[in-house]
Amino acid sequence: MSNVITRDPVLRSYPKWDYPKYEQRETVALFIPCFIDQFFPSAGKAMVKVLENEGIPLEFPAEQTCCGQAAFNSGYWDEAQTVMEHFVQVFDKYTWIVTPSTSCAAMCRVFFGQLAPNSKGAELGKRVFEISEFLVNCLGKSDFGAKLEKPLKTALHIGCHGRRELGIVEQPLQLLQNIKGVEYTPLPYMEECCGFGGTFSVKMAGTSIAMGKRKVQSIIESGCEIIATVDLSCAMHFSGIMQKDPAVKNIPVVHVCELLV
Repeated sequence: MSNVITRDPVLRSYPKWDYPKYEQRETVALFIPCFIDQFFPSAGKAMVKVLENEGIPLEFPAEQTCCGQAAFNSGYWDEAQTVMEHFVQVFDKYTWIVTPSTSCAAMCRVFFGQLAPNSKGAELGKRVFEISEFLVNCLGKSDFGAKLEKPLKTALHIGCHGRRELGIVEQPLQLLQNIKGVEYTPLPYMEECCGFGGTFSVKMAGTSIAMGKRKVQSIIESGCEIIATVDLSCAMHFSGIMQKDPAVKNIPVVHVCELLV
């Protein structure tokens, strides 16, 4: 698998984090992003199941809303800061905040600091972790005894925020490698953007669709039978394009956690 990782020409520029270690019985707060709640609830449920199976105490603060990423990416920084401040009010008491989205984790850990340097939000954002990095780097575990019902050629998509802002590359690969029945099938040009980019896909629809079609072509070339991802916002984009292509319309796209339970 190492050759797949190192073929990415800009890997050396990815950030590296000094991860804290999770101590047994510490409470983890669940941050379920808007699009997971509305479009991919199975991913959130799978993440909860994985954590519950490890005996990790969980809390879901019901007052949570958005992380502010959509407003931030569109240039509405004042509005994004208002959302961030609410996020701080909701999650401030927690040491661990875990989410099934690389883009939302990046918004909190990286962009809260750009939005409001030296603020309480910037400090709190450092406590937000995407689920694969929490499992592998904080919990220190990558094998959960998972097994597919039958062997499947499995591809992996890692979104730009996860790859470039958080340096998430090896963690979901390690999780996949330890699932019995997974035949890892790398996507050609796997480091390229799928074209979603949040509001970019609305404002620059033609460019976004062209990039998405290139990603779908990579999926076809990989010969995969299922696609795992750690950012379903990307999947919402390219799987929509897949639905219009008979060659790939029946290939499932799932969150990595859904293969661990």
